Amino acid sequence: MTAPKNDPAVRAFRDTLGMFPTGVTVITARAPSGEPIGLTVSSFNSVSLTPHLVVWSLSSHLPSVPIFESTAVYAINILAEDQQDISQRFASRGDDKFAGLGFTEGLDGVPLLPGCCAWFECRQFARHEGGDHVIFIGEVERFERQADKKPLVFQGGAYRRLA
Repeated sequence: MTAPKNDPAVRAFRDTLGMFPTGVTVITARAPSGEPIGLTVSSFNSVSLTPHLVVWSLSSHLPSVPIFESTAVYAINILAEDQQDISQRFASRGDDKFAGLGFTEGLDGVPLLPGCCAWFECRQFARHEGGDHVIFIGEVERFERQADKKPLVFQGGAYRRLA
């Protein structure tokens, strides 16, 4: 049995995890209907250099979980430090997060957001249950970076910038 989210021990655990700074990403894909979908995720990391594998996780209660579980391809857009507005847009519960936002298409039409400091286009490799989250492992098919851009960082419940 898991503790309720309003449990003080859960809040203390989350606050302690928040001491670790992370980058901010937007994971994008195509729904079965073809419409672009995306959400802000800070739980992203590398797994393996050979093959190129990355990992991210998604709260299992979110309505987009079945879409990400069934999609063959998704993109991990690493946000640049000037993209806090994009992070907040894709973290919201809004219906059309892509409204008025231009993007290019990657593998199988996966949306690639403009202005990011890096992109990873991935095929589903593995998926695992992980407590109250689903853990996705993606095999990177293509990647790109903008070396002149710094990443958006999140730590202690706030956006940060690298010195």
